[in-house]
Amino acid sequence: MRRLAAIVLILSAAVGPLPAAADAIGDAVRGETLFRQHCSACHQIGPGATNRVGPRLTGIFGRRAGSLEDFSYSKAMTRMGRDGLTWTLETLTAYVENPRALVSGTRMNYRGMADPEARSALLAYLREYSDKPQNIPEAEPTAVRTDHDLDPAILALKGDPDYGEYLSSECTTCHQADGSDQGIPSITGWPTEDFVVAMHAYKRQLRPHPVMQMMAGRLSNDEIAALAAFFAALDPAR
Repeated sequence: MRRLAAIVLILSAAVGPLPAAADAIGDAVRGETLFRQHCSACHQIGPGATNRVGPRLTGIFGRRAGSLEDFSYSKAMTRMGRDGLTWTLETLTAYVENPRALVSGTRMNYRGMADPEARSALLAYLREYSDKPQNIPEAEPTAVRTDHDLDPAILALKGDPDYGEYLSSECTTCHQADGSDQGIPSITGWPTEDFVVAMHAYKRQLRPHPVMQMMAGRLSNDEIAALAAFFAALDPAR
């Protein structure tokens, strides 16, 4: 116990006051209601849960994306799992908020849950059926971070598509300008907001692909906006 207390004190000194367990993860009772409203048509969770349209969510925290052997995932989800995407509080929060911003091409037909309190409650309910360290809510896979919300000012930037074309040569060495998917997902015709959110997810190392993390890490906010404007306007038929 003394060793645990020392660890908590060290963490507190490094990142500031830690949230109480109840505040860190949300209201699981409300989350159960939200699960029934938003998720249960496609997913099951708990003892005896089976795969439906979507995979069972029992034990979701700490699980590698696309890793259930008895479920057929989309190519996009399988690819993200190979890249290292693991379901933690942070990545699940991002996915529930906007599935396509985290996993481009996901088959999950859900527009996302905008309310952060609702997301927190839903994840609290999912956590009831995963490992959940009661006294250290900051430990994976239920780590709480506050740096993953994208500044609205970044989304409001208007990119210069001509500058984006100039910058795009490194992108098109892998991503096909004609929009074809040859083992690497297409980014041609992407909505600008989806592109910006995805690139900043790589920049923050929320999306796991190491090459994309490196590429995004070298780009400024204006450069990402310019690339988004270029690829959004690019005609896949050209």
